[in-house]
Amino acid sequence: MLFAYRTEGSKLRKLAEDEPLASAIWIDLYRPTDEQVAVLAGLGVEVPTLEDMEEIEISNRLYHEGETDVMTVVLPGLSGSDKPLSGPVTFILGPTRMVTVRHHTPRPFETFPERADKSGLGCKTAEHLFLGLIEDIIGRLADLLEGVGRALDEVSGEVFRTNGAPKAPAILQAALEKVGREGDLVGRIRLSLLTIERATGFFVQGATERLTDEKTKAGISAMTRDIQSLEVHSDFLSARVALASDATLGMINLAQNTTVRIVSVVAVLFLPPTLIASIYGMNFTYMPELTRTWGYPMAMGLMLASALISYLVFKWKKWL
Repeated sequence: MLFAYRTEGSKLRKLAEDEPLASAIWIDLYRPTDEQVAVLAGLGVEVPTLEDMEEIEISNRLYHEGETDVMTVVLPGLSGSDKPLSGPVTFILGPTRMVTVRHHTPRPFETFPERADKSGLGCKTAEHLFLGLIEDIIGRLADLLEGVGRALDEVSGEVFRTNGAPKAPAILQAALEKVGREGDLVGRIRLSLLTIERATGFFVQGATERLTDEKTKAGISAMTRDIQSLEVHSDFLSARVALASDATLGMINLAQNTTVRIVSVVAVLFLPPTLIASIYGMNFTYMPELTRTWGYPMAMGLMLASALISYLVFKWKKWL
C-alpha cells in the first residue's frame, strides 16, 4: 500500500489519486508491491527489500546516497494478523521528500499524519517532518513503557498480596505469563531506542550545516535527552521484570512445598495406625489379644489414639 501526503499550511494532507506523486513531501510504503517500487524508482528513490532492511550491519542500516540519508530503525508494531512484533522501518530522507518503507504497522504511522502540525518542529520541510515523526515514535515508546510499569504493578499486587492464603496455581501461572510478555515488550522497546538513537545521531551529523535555527537545535537536544531517559527507564523496568519473575517463581515453589508438606504430614499421620495394624496382622500362633472380646476395640482405639496424638503434635509444631 502507498500513502502520500503533502503540506497544506501547517498540516499534512493526503494526496488525492489524481494528484502527481512528485508533489508529496512524505510517501509511506506499507508492504510495497513491485509496481509501487517501480513508481518510486521513477522519482529517483531506490526502495530497499525486506532482506536489506533486516541486515544488522550498521553500514547497511545507516548510509548516505548522494544528498539522501537512508536510515533503518527497528520499531514495535502489529503484523498483518494484528500480532505484536518488532520489525525494521527505513527512512529515506532527501532534500525535499521523505519516504518510509515498512512491512508492519507501528502506531505512530497511523496517528502522526493527523497531528503533524502539533509536533514541536512542525512539518514544513522533509527534515522537520522526519524529526516530528521520530518525536511521535519516542512518545509512543514512552507510553508503552508506562503500560509495562502498570502491568508490573498489577502482577506485584497479585503475587505479593496473599492475605495469609496461598495463591491458586492458575493465578500464579497467569502472572508468570504476563511478566514474560512484558519482559519481551521491554526488550523490543530497548532495541528500538538503541536504533533510533543511532539514526538520530547519524542524521544530526549530516544535517548540522543545514539545521541552523535554534528551535530545531533545541528540539533535537530534547529528543536526544528523551531517548537517553527512556533507555534508563527501560533498564529499570527490565530489573523489575526480573524481580517479578523471580518472585512469582518463588511463590510457585512455596505453593508446591506446601502441597508436598501436607501430603507428607498426612502420610505420617497414617504411619502409627499402620504399624499397629501390621503388628496385629502377624500370623503368630500365640497372640493373647486375638482370643479376647476386647481385642478388636483395643486395636482400633490404639490406632485412633496414635493418629490423634500425631495430629496434635503436628498442630503444636505448626506443621499443619
